[in-house]
Amino acid sequence: MILVHKIELVPNNQQSNYFARACGTSRFAYNWALARWNEIYKAGGKPKEAALRRELNSLKAEQFPWMLEVTKVAPQQAIKNAGEAYSRFFKKLGKFPRFKKKGILDSFRADNGPAKAGQDAVPVEGKYIKLPRIGWLKMREPLRYEGQVKSVVVSRRADRWFAAIAVDTDQLPHVRKNHGTVGVDLGVTTLATLSTGEKITGPKAHKALLNRMRRLSRSLSRKKKGSANRHKAKQKLARLHAQIANIRADALHKLTTGLVLDHTVIGIEDLNVKGMARNKRLARHVMDQSFGEFRRQLEYKAKWYGSTVVVADRFFASSKLCSACGVKNPAVVLGVSGWDCPSCGVVHDRDENAAINLEHWAVSSTATACGSESSGCAAWQRSETMPS
Repeated sequence: MILVHKIELVPNNQQSNYFARACGTSRFAYNWALARWNEIYKAGGKPKEAALRRELNSLKAEQFPWMLEVTKVAPQQAIKNAGEAYSRFFKKLGKFPRFKKKGILDSFRADNGPAKAGQDAVPVEGKYIKLPRIGWLKMREPLRYEGQVKSVVVSRRADRWFAAIAVDTDQLPHVRKNHGTVGVDLGVTTLATLSTGEKITGPKAHKALLNRMRRLSRSLSRKKKGSANRHKAKQKLARLHAQIANIRADALHKLTTGLVLDHTVIGIEDLNVKGMARNKRLARHVMDQSFGEFRRQLEYKAKWYGSTVVVADRFFASSKLCSACGVKNPAVVLGVSGWDCPSCGVVHDRDENAAINLEHWAVSSTATACGSESSGCAAWQRSETMPS
């Protein structure tokens, strides 16, 4: 399988300048491809990315000679990305492709093209990597995986450069520890509550650093456009945004990796994150917890280690069902943290009860998929369908 290790680079001024020029070339090629694609399509033709690559190659020596100063793979891969963007749009997997702007998601492919059999796309030795036209470049850490290096993409985040190295390997980052089933209830106050009773509080990095972000944003808005001071203020704000994203990603990776390594079946709910974000009182807190990224990480890591992620129906009343007897309590609304079951009298913690119900759902779904009776879940399943 292909695993990607993203490592920070330590370039000098000359190398940083080359990276910036290569990103600009890649961005120009992408925008050029979008413009030509739309032009051909409006004229009644059928544009293809391979034909656009050949067309740009025939033009760049005469019209865009500065493109020859960077690796030829940068513009070629950019046009391939444009073709992939249109393909995803026509398959209804993404939005209509938009033109790229300078300084936003700057990146370029930095190898010499597809790796040949038995050879790496670029040499990597310890904490050093050799890129075309750059030579040997220092990295912050050695490559984590052993295998054939398939491709390298260099990208910029704030004022730091990173190399995303794709490696074809059968080496997994971790080893499974335990087996079992767990339900996970996500929330705003507590990031995740497990059916085992464990509660994981998210870092809430955006909330913690919000005052600093506001101060830096005000400072940026007061600077004259095009000035050196505005550029410095912009870099400070970008570094803070990157710090917030790193804190959030670190917490999510640790949580999702731990869940997958300790459990073979994981029950979660299908949250309507976009709908939740429309609530002006909850939007910032919902986005700060990053529920969508949690699910994305959990699903791809589950495939690595052979775990199963069972997603409960969006309208499954996990918080309102009694996990002991299965009776639905309509009195449980948003803001109620604990409640007593009107049927059996069991006292419930709202989040923990929801996590237990999600575990029951996961057990029931996996057992039904295997063609057997749902063990211990029939009572609450019947109760959910009965009028309350």
